[in-house]
Amino acid sequence: MCLHLDVQPAFPENAMSRAVHVQATADHISQTCLKLGARITAIEPLLSGGIRVVLSNMVERAAVARAYPKQLIEGAVRRYPNRLQRA
Repeated sequence: MCLHLDVQPAFPENAMSRAVHVQATADHISQTCLKLGARITAIEPLLSGGIRVVLSNMVERAAVARAYPKQLIEGAVRRYPNRLQRA
């Protein structure tokens, strides 16, 4: 069995991405997004630890990133393979 691990860089504040990687629980991030009015389009645990959150636009992504200044994950992250990836 071949296990493909997707390694992706973490995104700096000025990056053009809707994803943010945070060292917090999915429930806590969901509650924070609810308070901010940020719409989550995808949320998943990271193999390397933490949570990957994809928001509906970059403005909401920036708001969530500002809410977690010390918990943002810098550098490359490892995601769990999903059923759509092929080895």
